[in-house]
Amino acid sequence: MKKIALITDAWYPQVNGVVRVTDTVRSILAARGYEVLVIDPSSFTSVTIPFYREIRLALFPARQLNRILSDFKPDAIHLQSEGPLGFAARRYCRKNKLPFTTWYHTHFHFYLDMRLKGLRRVVMSVARRFHNSSVRTFVSTESLKKELEGQRFTNLAVVPLGVDTELFKRNLAPPVPPMQKPVYVFFSRLAQEKNPEAFLQLQLQGTKLVIGDGPDREELEQKYPDATFVGYKKGQELVDYLSSADVMVFPSRTETFGLAALEALACGVPVAAHDVLGPRDIITEGVDGYLSDDLAEAAQKCLTLDREACRTKALKFSWEHSADAFLKNLAPIDNNKTESK
Repeated sequence: MKKIALITDAWYPQVNGVVRVTDTVRSILAARGYEVLVIDPSSFTSVTIPFYREIRLALFPARQLNRILSDFKPDAIHLQSEGPLGFAARRYCRKNKLPFTTWYHTHFHFYLDMRLKGLRRVVMSVARRFHNSSVRTFVSTESLKKELEGQRFTNLAVVPLGVDTELFKRNLAPPVPPMQKPVYVFFSRLAQEKNPEAFLQLQLQGTKLVIGDGPDREELEQKYPDATFVGYKKGQELVDYLSSADVMVFPSRTETFGLAALEALACGVPVAAHDVLGPRDIITEGVDGYLSDDLAEAAQKCLTLDREACRTKALKFSWEHSADAFLKNLAPIDNNKTESK
């Protein structure tokens, strides 16, 4: 198996966990000699989501997608998302009797229910039908696997996520503007599902640093002028801002994992979060963070934690191990058998 097609509705210039996972796995597999084709909305006519302008969705992609896959003749097809491209690729595979795998990254039923009430059951039903038709559905943790099994998802396989600990490591003298200590950082999209306002409302002495952007940024900047908003950051600049922080506050209640928290830990920053799926699978209470409904109290308690312990936790999460599990759980296509039909 040398040719792998990754179909994703989330891709650059979006900044989110699905994009980071897809690009990181693609890079590792390419370095190992695999030919990886990422099929994303940039190759198709697309439209933006009204309440999420940075997200573009492919418009009627089936015919063009079918042609791309037929020409590429992949040895495995993997669907990263449940959008128009994901569903078009699913139909292609089912029509041609080709095995495929999927990855459950996001609780879309929670996200949509925040904006369009009453759709949670419908969205979960659609997601279950989408994933259960695959040979295997990848999930990031055992906790998520158990949760989805309780929702009647089948054929689930744990493919753990990782962090680039060579990039994400503390800079002792980060070249960022001086900020009053302690510095509490929120690092995620500025959107309702990430719950940034819960962070901005906390009564904390010091600086509230907000790394990220999104549909709610303008409103939040106007409402909370005392916070420091710096927008999206990436690469070493992101590491420098994280290194300047004393605590990361992770207020989201809808995560399936939480890559941002892991990247903060790699920079030696303890994490204060709710005791929910995602943070619960990463944080060791009293060692590298605290889990509580009282985020202000948890954040203040994090100030006493050892930065090296945070770094030690992050070192346990390897992208190479993730890529190994990814390859192990793909569903190979027998192209010789396909061509003989």
